[in-house]
Amino acid sequence: MIQMKKPLLYSTLFLALASCQGDIQVDQQLKEDAHIFPDYKEVTIPGNVAPLNFQLMDAEDVATQLIVKAGGQSFQVAGKGGVFDIPEKKWKEMLKQQEGKDIELTVCKQQGNKWCAYTPFLIHVAPDEIDPYLAYRLIAPGYSPWDNMGIYQRNLETFEQKAIYENKVSDMNCVNCHNFQMQNPEKMVMHMRAKHGGTIVLDHGKIEKINTKTPETISSLVYPGWHPTEDFVAFSTNFINQVFFMSHANRLEGFDRESDVVVYNAKTHELIASPFIKSQEAFETYPTFSPDGKYLYFCTAKAIDPMPDRYKEAHYNICRIGFDAKTQTFANQVDTVYNAERDSLSTSFPRISPDGKYLAFVRQQYGQWSIWHKDADLCLIDLQNGNLITMDDANSKDSESYHSWSHNSRWMVFSSRRDDGLYTKPYFTYIDANGKAHKPFLLPQKNPKKYYDDLMMAYNIPELITGPVQIDERSLSDKMITDPGINTTFHP
Repeated sequence: MIQMKKPLLYSTLFLALASCQGDIQVDQQLKEDAHIFPDYKEVTIPGNVAPLNFQLMDAEDVATQLIVKAGGQSFQVAGKGGVFDIPEKKWKEMLKQQEGKDIELTVCKQQGNKWCAYTPFLIHVAPDEIDPYLAYRLIAPGYSPWDNMGIYQRNLETFEQKAIYENKVSDMNCVNCHNFQMQNPEKMVMHMRAKHGGTIVLDHGKIEKINTKTPETISSLVYPGWHPTEDFVAFSTNFINQVFFMSHANRLEGFDRESDVVVYNAKTHELIASPFIKSQEAFETYPTFSPDGKYLYFCTAKAIDPMPDRYKEAHYNICRIGFDAKTQTFANQVDTVYNAERDSLSTSFPRISPDGKYLAFVRQQYGQWSIWHKDADLCLIDLQNGNLITMDDANSKDSESYHSWSHNSRWMVFSSRRDDGLYTKPYFTYIDANGKAHKPFLLPQKNPKKYYDDLMMAYNIPELITGPVQIDERSLSDKMITDPGINTTFHP
């Protein structure tokens, strides 16, 4: 387990630092913490992340300075309007030197002719790096407007963001539900809805458009989960509705009138299922395969009617069923992995760490639309002993949801509304060898306060990937618009 060391105490009020031109001397130590955004105090970060630039709040008209110290080295950064733009080269050199150790940051401001230092704070550099890219959708938080929507990728080692696909190139249709096979950017699936609708499967540069609605299924395919090694993708099929509230704290509720789980064979374009995951007596949704491919996990609740009158009665458990990829068959029984209904709770979005040790999921009071539930928290189940681990250091007073693992099982990214209760933003937490989640940090930006204040879009379904998605957006658009698509068949 990582142990944070306490910041160094200064034995003098004067610090002489001369690592670069313009360095300042600290004349007075303040007995207070700096009010900064984002809150990067005592966070744990990977050694390959972009600089954690931040802003000293209420300091736009005050001269400010940041002192960065580690391993006997130091450098200073002059603030501009209270914003500290940390040089990437110096930052990366220090991260490399401090792997598994701490970096100390001291924020200073000028008062009169004196430089005053706030209480220094630490950032811990984990011994494990994070996957270098993040894929996500940017969408208006109400999910109703479809204009100006897209799926993007961000290089986590820099501040570069590029579009994977923007709906402006296909008549402003809806694009959603992207997913990758074991963090592989060359094996991706995504949907387009309404005009030019269909499911896109990207496989090492090959693009296929699939028409996934069949007479035997409730809807076109929805929430995906790739098999770890074979060309199977588990999907839910859902009859989804949304209800918007005038005065409810959760603002809106999403619910299923019906839902099933099926598995898509990307080679034969067939759907296969089992009565245990496709039945009228239960709602089944959010499928995901185990890392060894032998089990299909999903959330399930007793079917409730009528909806939405009884939506608060829906309590989803996490279950699993055996799956044989060679014979394309399912086991004859379903095991309950976590019985949330017993505690009058509910679950959503199960995701298993690539090493197979932990099952991460979201837990809330009811239903499965956790992204809008203020009580929604991230949890882990230790699959070796069945113990429940509450991720207290990662959760907040607002909703956490839509999480994904890094390929080394040490990092998790998730969407959180902790900043303003409306816009989801991506946070990253380090999961150590004992399953403990460490204080998360917000996705770094060049000028974070301005960026997040000006952004009128929510980050949706952040997925860590091991490299960039290499796809020609125009070719993908042409495929969606001109290709009639391959029809899917249902194989009982």
